[in-house]
Amino acid sequence: MVKVKICGLTMYEDVWAAVEAGADLLGFNFYKKGARYIAPEAAQPLCDRLRAELGAACPLLVGIFVNDVVGTVSAVMNKVGLNFAQLAGDESDDLLKELRGLAFKAIRPMNEAQALDDVNYFSAQFPQDERMPSLLLDAHHPKLYGGTGEQASVQVALAVKARVPRLMLAGGLTPENVAEKVRAVQPWGVDVASGVEIAEQPGKKDHGKIKAFVQDAKNP
Repeated sequence: MVKVKICGLTMYEDVWAAVEAGADLLGFNFYKKGARYIAPEAAQPLCDRLRAELGAACPLLVGIFVNDVVGTVSAVMNKVGLNFAQLAGDESDDLLKELRGLAFKAIRPMNEAQALDDVNYFSAQFPQDERMPSLLLDAHHPKLYGGTGEQASVQVALAVKARVPRLMLAGGLTPENVAEKVRAVQPWGVDVASGVEIAEQPGKKDHGKIKAFVQDAKNP
């Protein structure tokens, strides 16, 4: 069954809605210029509370980072108590290597050729932990690092999936189209941020959309 990551969470009520809906991974964006930024000081008590209430049943907690150094990523992960890091900027394979299997890369290729170049470049550092994706494929945007609502190409996704053990698909997914995309690509997991939000309110989730998204992703 496909894994679901609800990303760009900023409030506990939205986190809990994602948990109740059956999300497998929860994403917190530590990119200060991002529309869904949450400060580590705000994320820590939120995640502490979640772990206290759920224990071993707590979903995996993922931090989204953009062009940070290893020391910053590691410090935030330790402070908040994150399981993994998603590197969503222009990071090198060396940075992934330094994080020792606790991070995965998000790519936003312009086309299939660039996507396959990215796969070849990062493949040696794909994480071995089967609870996390090997790679996340997002839609291309010349300036923004995810959460744009733009859709990733199915053709590109299929080409990448053929070379990636556990592909997580992102980019313009919504409750209305996720089942179709899951059927077409059959990814290991799917990721959503803007597609389950209240219109024009980045970071504020629509709980009904979260529930519908998880249900349709897992039962396409």
